[in-house]
Amino acid sequence: GWDVLCPQAEIEHPTKGGYAWWLRADDTISHVLDSSSQSNVNDSLIRVTQEIPDGPIIVGGFSQGGAMASALLETDVQDRIFGLVLIATKTIRPESLDASLPFLKPRPVVWMHGKSDHLVPIDYGYEHAEIFEAADWPVIRFEHEKGHMVNQNQFDELKTAIQEMANSI
Repeated sequence: GWDVLCPQAEIEHPTKGGYAWWLRADDTISHVLDSSSQSNVNDSLIRVTQEIPDGPIIVGGFSQGGAMASALLETDVQDRIFGLVLIATKTIRPESLDASLPFLKPRPVVWMHGKSDHLVPIDYGYEHAEIFEAADWPVIRFEHEKGHMVNQNQFDELKTAIQEMANSI
């Protein structure tokens, strides 16, 4: 059987409520994270890697969680990652991800993003998927017209794609 681990981000978001894996000094939608934000990411990655159980894993997340999931490919757990699920997200280290993927064994990626996403513009989502595709990783794309969300109309297809990923292990 499978277990599901949902690590909780620990940084309280001062304006939007909830928690974040990193904060931005200027709270803008930008591609590049400042040094303080990158430090938040590094600290968060260390904590998450300590929580991940032994054995094969599929990592995924929504928004910042998806960015953290793909950043796990740059850690010592990368060899146990058998698939990724990236929803309404972007890469936080595009150059680093692009440089590392050719040296890693390709594994399946399930990607979902909405064209009307105002928090993570779809162009950032496209870039994230295209980095994997350029390295010949198989990417299943679920694109929709909605915003920063999981499209419930594609939920069964999303679930099937993740189940197929799990069945391949």
